[in-house]
Amino acid sequence: MDIKGLDKNNNPIFKPEPNPAILEYENLFKHAWNILDIGCGAGKDALYLASNGYKNIDAFDISENAVAKLNSIASENKVTVNAWVEDLRQFRFEKLYDLIFSFGTLHFVEKAEWKSLLRKAKENTSIGGVHIIQLFTNVVPASPDIAATAIGLADDEEIKTIYSDWNILQFKSYTFEEEHPGVPKHTHATNKIVVQRMP
Repeated sequence: MDIKGLDKNNNPIFKPEPNPAILEYENLFKHAWNILDIGCGAGKDALYLASNGYKNIDAFDISENAVAKLNSIASENKVTVNAWVEDLRQFRFEKLYDLIFSFGTLHFVEKAEWKSLLRKAKENTSIGGVHIIQLFTNVVPASPDIAATAIGLADDEEIKTIYSDWNILQFKSYTFEEEHPGVPKHTHATNKIVVQRMP
């Protein structure tokens, strides 16, 4: 199923593909899993999973506009994502999850705060569950558009120490270029890790 949204002129458009790690490791996921998307934005990853038969998806973001867009697209496409507005620093786990992912979000809070969140996420993940985490690192300075808010940049490979007791399925450290309207081309450094909780 293709997820459709609306462009700025209210014309239907296809949503972009989810994060490549979701596609690469989807063979490990089960449709009955409890799933949590931390910092979901407009929900392309959560919506992709919902459109492919995953029913128990929680997703939150600090942006009211992003969550409103996610809910609108979900309604338009008749899929279900339990999405709400929340600051990740206030989030409290109330159940076990089987899949937790976060892309490009954690570095916007202090390092101690995202580390605490990940420790709690580990404690609230079922045996066999999977985490997919991507966050920016300090290998290169934060770009001007996010310098004031990227207060928790990780050291390169720091994320691996948090998951040293889990099975690391993939780890990548890389830089990439990005360009936004009104912002010159710039470089980000990032780590991405895919891990599984073993018995």
